[in-house]
Amino acid sequence: MYCTSREISTQTSFPLTKSGVRQTSFEFATAARILFGAGALRQIGPIAAEMGRRALVVTGRTTRRASPLLYELAARGIDNVTFPVSGEPTTATIREAVEYAKKAGCDLIIGLGGGSALDAGKAVAALLANGGDPEDYLEVIGKGKQLTRPSAPYIAIPTTAGTGSEVTRNAVLTSAEHKLKASMRSPLMLPRLALVDPELTYDLPPEITAGTGLDALTQLIEPFTSNRANPITDAFCREGIRRVARSLAGAFEHGDDAAAREDMALASLFGGLALANAGLGIVHGFAGPIGGRFSAPHSAICARLLPYAMEVNITALEKRLLKSEALRRYGEIARILTGSEDSKPGDGVDWVEELCKSLRIPSLRSYGMSSEDSPELVESAVRASSTKGNPIQLTKDEIQQILARAL
Repeated sequence: MYCTSREISTQTSFPLTKSGVRQTSFEFATAARILFGAGALRQIGPIAAEMGRRALVVTGRTTRRASPLLYELAARGIDNVTFPVSGEPTTATIREAVEYAKKAGCDLIIGLGGGSALDAGKAVAALLANGGDPEDYLEVIGKGKQLTRPSAPYIAIPTTAGTGSEVTRNAVLTSAEHKLKASMRSPLMLPRLALVDPELTYDLPPEITAGTGLDALTQLIEPFTSNRANPITDAFCREGIRRVARSLAGAFEHGDDAAAREDMALASLFGGLALANAGLGIVHGFAGPIGGRFSAPHSAICARLLPYAMEVNITALEKRLLKSEALRRYGEIARILTGSEDSKPGDGVDWVEELCKSLRIPSLRSYGMSSEDSPELVESAVRASSTKGNPIQLTKDEIQQILARAL
């Protein structure tokens, strides 16, 4: 049962000892190896050759961008077949891809693309090793079975700077039957290699740069204020937020700005490392239900919701947990974003809102949403696993406010 206002007022956003000192206890897990740098893709051949002899390369809707990768694999004698994923992956897509990989005799999976391609590849690698159907392992709507075997060798190569999926332990899939997105999740799904080459993002169009860049910012702000934040993820979040603040607008305006693209690729990587180990919040609590019902990209949903979620969280903290660590952290975020030591938490909200306007982030209404959809979406957001990481438990009215502002 959802908590009452009285119950909410007794909550703390971070666990404390009896003396009032914050407790430190955490786990950190990530990809077995991370390779970062401009031109890093040219190193893929010998690394892949150590993992397998026949690769399934999962791409976005077109395989054109995979040509340099396929060249490097062929040069090392690695056979390959490609499997394009059109849009965000569904359970049906994953079933088809797994069967294709089995028939082709693939012993290595490589995901190349945005979060959809990387998540699809991650799910295929997990199912090749564990068997079964995607819905056997999905949270919330599936059977919730646990993976028991490490995934087949998997290499994740992002071509956008936003999702951080190359270092996360989950794959987000859409179930058409349930009209909902849900995750397969396990540390056993972490890639053997995350290869992040900023050069692969140079030709991203401005609208994708904007949406994915704000998704990266969301995935830095939410783990930093999460009730599961820890010292390792804090360091990634601070550095990532700083890089987004100085470079997202530049990458949007000048796609070939190498320094800005490198900053955003690092920010995305840091966000993935942080969210996988500290959780997220109400923005991502909404992202699954909205994405499952409307043809809105995950990044666009997060971008639109972010400033309003920040504002509602800050207001709730000021009302019920004025001396909380989370509220202090929103102040720190504001100072990083604005570059001013005098900034207060609300100044960070204003900064993000202005950035969204300058990057021309569309409203959720433009994807077919209306206020009539709100009650069901709010109920789904309340139940979402990401919402459990929010720094304060919001009332349904507060959650509704976020959605109403984003329409």
